[in-house]
Order: sequence, then structure tokens, then C-alpha cells
Amino acid sequence: MSNTIETIKEQISTNDILLYMKGNPRAPQCGFSSKAVQALMSCGERFAFVNILENPDIRAELPKFANWPTFPQLWVKGELVGGCDIIVEMASNGELQALINDAVGSSKES
Repeated sequence: MSNTIETIKEQISTNDILLYMKGNPRAPQCGFSSKAVQALMSCGERFAFVNILENPDIRAELPKFANWPTFPQLWVKGELVGGCDIIVEMASNGELQALINDAVGSSKES
């Protein structure tokens, strides 16, 4: 198994809320990443991110590992939530807030 896959697994396991995106939360480099960041920020909790534009190995390997072809990708508690459309839809119906609250709540308890 490649070091890149090991890095991805470590990132996912050590960050309760992780967004693989183009750019960073202050300066997203694509509209989809921007929408995903806005939806996540509206939940009011901190989250980790990986700028795939600065990590070409992760950009190449993550879609195969996740079986999800596009970016951004939101991972919560080690599970792939989905991409921009799913994140925005979940934010609009309240599911994202509940998911993030659960992730943060379970972190604080442990």
C-alpha cells in the first residue's frame, strides 16, 4: 500500500471533521469548494482541511480510495459524507448541523 493511502487514512482517522478541497477555507480555489466551506462554516465548528492542489498525490489517490471521483469531499468521523451537492443539501435541511454537532459532541465526551 502506498504512503499516500497511509497518509489519507491517518488524516481521516485523526480529524473528526475533514474537508478535502481545492484551496483553503479563507481562499477556496473553486466554486464547489467555496459552497462546501460556507455550508460547513455555518455549522459553527472548527474543521480540518487538506488543500488537494498542494497535495497532488492525495488528489490522485483519494478518489480511488474513497470511490468518489470529485472534490470537495467531506469526511466526518471516518465516514465519507459526500461532495458539494450533498453537503449543501444537508446544510439546507439541517442534517449537516446535526451531523457536525454529533461529531463534535462525541469528541468532547471522549
